[in-house]
Amino acid sequence: MLKNKVVLIGLLAFVLYGGSLWWTASVYGEGENSQGEKITYTIADSTGDWGYPSPYACYSRGPGYVRMSFIFDTLAWKNEKGFTPLLARSWEYDQEENAYTFFLRKGVTWHDGVDFTAEDVVFTFNYIKKHPISWVDSSIVEKTIEVDLYTVKVYLRESYAPFLSNIAGTLPILPKHIWQKIENPQDFREDEALIGTGPYRLLDYDKAQGSYLYQAYQNYYLGKPEIEKIRFIKVSEQMASASLKRGEVNASAVPPEIVDELKEKGFSIITSSGAWNAKLMFNYKKELLSSKEFRQALAYAINREEIVKITQRGYAVLGSPGLLPPSEEYWYNSHIEQYPYNSHKAKAILESLGYHIEDGYYGKDGQKLELELLTSPKFLRVAELISQQLEKIGITVDLRSLESKTLDMKVGSWKFDLAISGHGGLCGDPSILNKVILGKGFNSARYHKNETLNTLLVSQVHQMEKEKRRDIIWKIQEIYAEEIPTLTLYYPIWYWAHDGTINLYYTPGGLASGIPIPLNKLCFLGTSADSG
Repeated sequence: MLKNKVVLIGLLAFVLYGGSLWWTASVYGEGENSQGEKITYTIADSTGDWGYPSPYACYSRGPGYVRMSFIFDTLAWKNEKGFTPLLARSWEYDQEENAYTFFLRKGVTWHDGVDFTAEDVVFTFNYIKKHPISWVDSSIVEKTIEVDLYTVKVYLRESYAPFLSNIAGTLPILPKHIWQKIENPQDFREDEALIGTGPYRLLDYDKAQGSYLYQAYQNYYLGKPEIEKIRFIKVSEQMASASLKRGEVNASAVPPEIVDELKEKGFSIITSSGAWNAKLMFNYKKELLSSKEFRQALAYAINREEIVKITQRGYAVLGSPGLLPPSEEYWYNSHIEQYPYNSHKAKAILESLGYHIEDGYYGKDGQKLELELLTSPKFLRVAELISQQLEKIGITVDLRSLESKTLDMKVGSWKFDLAISGHGGLCGDPSILNKVILGKGFNSARYHKNETLNTLLVSQVHQMEKEKRRDIIWKIQEIYAEEIPTLTLYYPIWYWAHDGTINLYYTPGGLASGIPIPLNKLCFLGTSADSG
């Protein structure tokens, strides 16, 4: 049950103003139910707006998906232990047919009262083939058929190990009676666009204010959520601690420096590391950086332990050259080359490649060795330290700080030597390796030079035996660390603080296909809900 705890929501109530809802400095009068239990839960977010929370209009980053997930359910989901049923009460995999059969729950209704059936699931799988959704690549799906009113069978073109995580556990199911007439889903902003089967309905969305307000769906099939209303408001990271202590918000990401203070005030702290990585990208398409030995020399010249200590104040885990973090214990290969700081080894490799010192700096064939390092303001201190470290061994560095989108554009078009970037998703299924090694996006190494690596990446997603798949994943990390088209610098440690009203947790494997945000919608349902 929820804790019998009163928290005033000063500064967060809303009043009608010019047709829009605006936060005001008054006390919101619906903070408790008849038992004195808190029923409005407020979450601070430093960014605020993450898009209109429909499957096609939310922003294609984790917080956007989370906003949408309160409204739309998937066939499967994850709780604190692993996969758990949602719209499907159970499922089974037939290896001979290479097909998943989903046995759907009966008695589920859409928010407009229409019954949910197998027809909606089949429609959704077919709809996303015509109108792809950013979160799900369904190209592996051959066909989806309705066996009966509450049974669906999904046939795959090939075996696909991440199916539950990346498709069944990520794809929001759409109501056929609404979406079958929609030809431009990204532009669909009518009230009907937000009719789902999820535990909450949207009451208000204010793009300018970066605020969202949800209300519990009374007829939710797992039982009415015990948190009556959820709202997200925009609060800077600097103000998060004060907002928590004043009782204005219940939960927020917080800077590591204030964690001890919040603990002393009685707040619960949850942490996560490894889901996101900061990495140094090498433009191996340039002749200078095309040699893996040259890239290895740079890796030895960079003191990543010093980077963690100084730039992250110790609140990070040292990066693995194999990409996957130590927190992914089952998949992580610790027996690969880690490139510990070794300036002597770095110099020896450079000299074996024909470089020699002139006036304190390396050069070759009368040309000074000089590299351009691009960064965004977010990583400026990291970039400065890397520049100093490379200069120390005799490599000239031209450091340039660019706006994030400009940096991404330059990396995407290969107009760089070195660049510092980052991405998440590393806590999900290891199929993320395919996306960030072979994928086309600017966050990917886009590295196709090693045929063995390419073959292993393709085969790993089709290997259904977990232990055999792990062997492949370990070999992938070993080869990638040797080729080193990118170097993971560190995995930041993230901290969330909350008042204990509900039990927040980081979902193992991340929400959906690997989103590392501790706002699993199951937390808000209460003990009355049985997702099994």
